[in-house]
Amino acid sequence: MSIEVQQLRFAVMTADAQSFSRAAASFNVKQSTLSRRVRLLEDRLGIKLFDRTTRGAEVTENGKVFIEQARRIVTDIDNLRTTARNVSYGLEGRLGVGYCTPLMAGNLKLAFTDYLTRFPDVQFDGVEAGPEKLFQSIQSRSIDVAVAPVGLAETGIRSRPLWSERLMIALLEGHRLSEHERIYWPELRREVFVLPSDGLGPILGNLLSARLTEQGFRPNVIYQETSLASLLAMISVNRFVSIATEAVE
Repeated sequence: MSIEVQQLRFAVMTADAQSFSRAAASFNVKQSTLSRRVRLLEDRLGIKLFDRTTRGAEVTENGKVFIEQARRIVTDIDNLRTTARNVSYGLEGRLGVGYCTPLMAGNLKLAFTDYLTRFPDVQFDGVEAGPEKLFQSIQSRSIDVAVAPVGLAETGIRSRPLWSERLMIALLEGHRLSEHERIYWPELRREVFVLPSDGLGPILGNLLSARLTEQGFRPNVIYQETSLASLLAMISVNRFVSIATEAVE
């Protein structure tokens, strides 16, 4: 026995309207069409749902039990459709987002706050990791999206720029460049850089190599297993310099 959802809708509306004509008008179909579909439903069920009179349609005692169950089914199906639509539009469901810690200090934190305010029904799962780990998580589908610095190209992963930030240099007070409003790359060739060994550190190190490597010269970069914030504190008591994104300023 096959019962169509539309037949259930017709039966429920007929019961609510107590009239085949009014029910047909609400669906914008001919009364004969709706009445025939309801009759076919009755034949398939083997019970009479409505007493048809000149005054309209009255639900039978057997019909009352069926109509209430049909109403729940129609409501559940409508809710399923709404949920499926909301999930496809990103209004419900789960969103796994990977990010690097230094990025949380600026635009990304504001973006997360705005998203959670606009879509409170989304289960938001944040994953903090370095760029390489984030791209592995994307490939394994354990997260949906990753926000990471530019410079990592992975096959099969599409990316787009979200924003750009200036690079800031951290110097010891009294350093020969500390009074400069703007510092150019060639002025940094003889400096000793200290960077974190994970997170943004390798990305910034690659950038230093790309900008400062010339005629056999390579920048002097020391990697430390500590946070970027701790490295910035180290600069005040050592001869090192460091670079960071604008968000860490």
